[in-house]
Amino acid sequence: MFKGFFDKLKNGLEKTKSNLTGKITDMLSGAVTIDDDLYDKLEEILITADIGVETTMYIIDRLKEKIKEEKIKDPNLLNGCLKEIIMDILGDEKNSIIPEKTPEIISVIGVNGVGKTTSIGKICYKLKNKGYKVIMAAADTFRAAAIDQLEVWSKRTGVEIVKHQEGSDPAAVIFDAIQASKARKADVLICDTAGRLHNKKNLMKELEKIDKVIKREYEEAFKQTLLVLDATTGQNAVQQAKEFTKVCPVDGIILTKLDGSAKGGIVISIKHSLNIPVKLVGIGEDIDDLQEFRSRDFVEALF
Repeated sequence: MFKGFFDKLKNGLEKTKSNLTGKITDMLSGAVTIDDDLYDKLEEILITADIGVETTMYIIDRLKEKIKEEKIKDPNLLNGCLKEIIMDILGDEKNSIIPEKTPEIISVIGVNGVGKTTSIGKICYKLKNKGYKVIMAAADTFRAAAIDQLEVWSKRTGVEIVKHQEGSDPAAVIFDAIQASKARKADVLICDTAGRLHNKKNLMKELEKIDKVIKREYEEAFKQTLLVLDATTGQNAVQQAKEFTKVCPVDGIILTKLDGSAKGGIVISIKHSLNIPVKLVGIGEDIDDLQEFRSRDFVEALF
């Protein structure tokens, strides 16, 4: 399973690799000296690979320091230096969706179209398979399709769903879901919450109300908020993350559609500019293709 995942990750990152380390290798193979021209070319490659301006400048500065400290003259040694710098940014994180303690309540946020509902379904499947009792709450009540999609996942995974009608108060759905979780002694309650980022004031109010209900009704539960981002949107996803963090604290990122995206560099950008770990990555359409993110595997697959 683990080797299969690494192979899938490696295959999924082919476009990012070709867009990032492939271009760097090509550029370095023709370089004779480490000079400003080389740094300019490297900067351009990093930015076009969706690492972002801020993170790119940080990487270039660290690279210059490293070259000076280690007295590196050969351009071909820079790939190894870059690998170390990126690994330092990401940290050696081994993320797990297994609850730190139970009961746990996971709020999942994200704009429409990023794969939020699908991610929730896949998390439910994963946790249920590991023996946890899971309940899902359909609290994205302003989109009828979200409730219907979650219901499909409920049937597919055999996980109970708590839902109200479209347009209902999301906090009321969460309240009922908490009561159901307590009554059924559920280990994990996963809540699909709103993602109307364009209306920040309403979103903030809604999330504050939900938070109040959780604190009042489920004080004993371990809480975390996960933000779903679509890897194919590149720096737009990073911008979304910045906007969401202004509205509520985010504990981790679920990065969907990493397979086949040339913009996998945003993993580095998210960690550096927001210091939020990518916890799960989507590397395919299958039900078990949402996997825990391991930074070391990600870097190895890129280089």
